[in-house]
Amino acid sequence: MPAYKRILLKLSGEALMGDDAFGINRATIVRMVEEIAEVTHLGVEVAVVIGGGNIFRGVAGGSVGMDRATADYMGMLATVMNALALGDTMDKAGLTPRVMSAIGIERVVEPYVRPKALQYLEEGKVVIFAAGTGNPFFTTDTAAALRGAEIGAEIVLKATKVDGVYSADPKKDPSATRYTNITFDEAIGKNLEVMDATAFALCRDQKLPIKIFSIFKHGALKRVVLGEDEGTLVHV
Repeated sequence: MPAYKRILLKLSGEALMGDDAFGINRATIVRMVEEIAEVTHLGVEVAVVIGGGNIFRGVAGGSVGMDRATADYMGMLATVMNALALGDTMDKAGLTPRVMSAIGIERVVEPYVRPKALQYLEEGKVVIFAAGTGNPFFTTDTAAALRGAEIGAEIVLKATKVDGVYSADPKKDPSATRYTNITFDEAIGKNLEVMDATAFALCRDQKLPIKIFSIFKHGALKRVVLGEDEGTLVHV
């Protein structure tokens, strides 16, 4: 029995690279979609916010000295490309995706309209939110917190390369232990960089818990949704 009815999954662009230097690794995106499909088959409503680091980091050298707002808009367009790739992969896996963009590109994807997004979720479709918040100076982490609050998600699931929040860097300190759960105030006090500060504050204010887990660990997403001991829960 799933522990959550509706979730917001935050995927970084870098997660799509697999072992590649940049771009989208086909095997990686297919495996991620398989994990998402498992969760939807449990009857869980899934919305996804995708980053753009895998594409934008590849051209970031050219953005040195560039106006920050311009660079951020480039990053937003990168997330649209990732969202289209993710949606196409979901479609081929038998899911029904809907890509919604915070910036207007109607010929490519439909605009983000909250009531429409809620309707899609209730119909069992997977909604992929692209272009972050649509504003420069805000990260896709903040977009995840914002959209999670807007659609009434019960939790924000932040998929990372590590399987939770640790007391120290587990790669450098073998005695580092994983927190099963931690409060927002504890995470701030320990200066744990779970999400960027704006996203973190928004989740805390909206009493929207965050679960940090590894998307590279097979079956981890399903275990999180079933309420098993996976990753780290950050709560009020």
